[in-house]
Amino acid sequence: METKMFCYQCQETAGNKGCTINGVCGKTNVTSNLQDLLVFVTKALAEVLRTARNEGIKVSKEINHLISENLFITITNANFDDEAIKDSIEETFKIKKEMIAKLKDSSSLSEAAKYDVPRKDYEEAAKTVGFLAIENEDIRSLKALITFGLKGLAAYLHHANMLLAENEDIDIFLQSALADTLHDKTVDELIALTLETGKYGVDTMALLDGANTKAYGNPEITEVDLGVRGNPAILISGHDLKDLEMLLEQTEGTGVDVYTHSEMLPAHYYPAFKKYSHFAGNYGTAWWNQKEDFENFNGPVLLTTNCLVPPKESYKDRVYTTGAVGFTGCKHIPGKIGEKKDFSPIIEHAKKCASPKEIETGKIVGGFAHHQVLALADKVVDAVKSGAVKKFVVMAGCDGRQKSRSYYTEFAEQLPDDTIILTAGCAKYRYNKLNLGNIGGIPRVLDAGQCNDSYSLAVIALKLKEVFNLDDINKLPIIYNIAWYEQKAAIVLLALLYLGVKNIHLGPTLPAFLSPNVAKVLIENFGIGGISSVDEDMKMFFGDDVKKKLK
Repeated sequence: METKMFCYQCQETAGNKGCTINGVCGKTNVTSNLQDLLVFVTKALAEVLRTARNEGIKVSKEINHLISENLFITITNANFDDEAIKDSIEETFKIKKEMIAKLKDSSSLSEAAKYDVPRKDYEEAAKTVGFLAIENEDIRSLKALITFGLKGLAAYLHHANMLLAENEDIDIFLQSALADTLHDKTVDELIALTLETGKYGVDTMALLDGANTKAYGNPEITEVDLGVRGNPAILISGHDLKDLEMLLEQTEGTGVDVYTHSEMLPAHYYPAFKKYSHFAGNYGTAWWNQKEDFENFNGPVLLTTNCLVPPKESYKDRVYTTGAVGFTGCKHIPGKIGEKKDFSPIIEHAKKCASPKEIETGKIVGGFAHHQVLALADKVVDAVKSGAVKKFVVMAGCDGRQKSRSYYTEFAEQLPDDTIILTAGCAKYRYNKLNLGNIGGIPRVLDAGQCNDSYSLAVIALKLKEVFNLDDINKLPIIYNIAWYEQKAAIVLLALLYLGVKNIHLGPTLPAFLSPNVAKVLIENFGIGGISSVDEDMKMFFGDDVKKKLK
């Protein structure tokens, strides 16, 4: 069978080997190849920028932002608009030529850095620059792991940049690491770069955490409504809090309510957003259910980041995109970092729509980011010391559509009553509406927020290590059973590895981009493992005498 594309960056890639005809995510082979070309020319620009810096040439913030946004565009379920991707490729070629012209000596640049092709040939050229161009399986695997980690890092960096938070050291590393993947490197060099990527992943998530809390306050324990009101409304999905802020400002007093969807749920935990009386609640569940959720919502939907599923024709006219997101035929709201976006088209659209259809009622509790949990530290420590809490189980990460992900619901249901789940990301939708109760007033599901808020879980673990006077983070009573889907999860994993966390279990499958030899290195050095059945994993994590709950 002809290979029209090759993509294996997400957990749902075909046969856990790679998509070769069209993407399981919904992107066509043309879109996939164009994204490969965008990544390639972004790496080429990164090499030019590294050379420019070595010559003392200043690189502007705008060019740094271009690098991170280009990578964000290529994350799974972000941009399906071929012409928009071509625009980004064209802009990247343009900037690269301008920067090469500034160099005193361009002789050290690789052929990749000098690569150029006219727009009319993008689709044909794009077929030749994907990962299969790297012959050695292990080198390909490590370069893929680094690249996908850098994509996740770039996404979080972009969120921070949207809030005008900058850290040029991160940009310099990002660009240097991208450039390194164009060159011949040994396995040992690439493993070292992988861990360094994790280090800068921690730095980037800390930058974003600081930007979020500076702008909107520290997340606090919050009950979020799951029902609906009778007003016309806009549903906002994705991750970008700055977009939400602008939307709430512009909808205030218009009679249009705003609801969150999927990864935007944690926005309700921030104090700054609570002043908006029309910030109504959360609607629906994880990203992969959006075809049903968006259909039922009736009003327009704003996608601010990745997690877009190709929309059905029945509601496609109600889907708006912004930032790195795009889909051919959907209306795109422009606006660069630092600019005020004009959301009036989506607001006027909402006024003409029926109010959302009610699909559930009740409330859900969240807001357990590191500041809030550390405020409860005494209660948590006492619960551990008394034996009321025996284990914490980190079940952060991503949700997905595969039936095998029901494992995480069953796992949560069967956890011993003396365990507490620490979560972040949309994986929580598999169990955050279960009635798991509390331990001495501490809810058994502590939701820290979005996937980038996995940083909070690391901060909590490091604080507990300090409180209990331990010399190794792995001596804490914490189990890591993490679901993953896309590249933001890849940088979270690398960040945890950099922090020294071992024995992390990933599911529903290990990444397809890990070659057998690379997987072996991760298993032997970091204890990385997969998952099996709930019963077997309960025994593995808790021993043969674990008490099962009655169903």
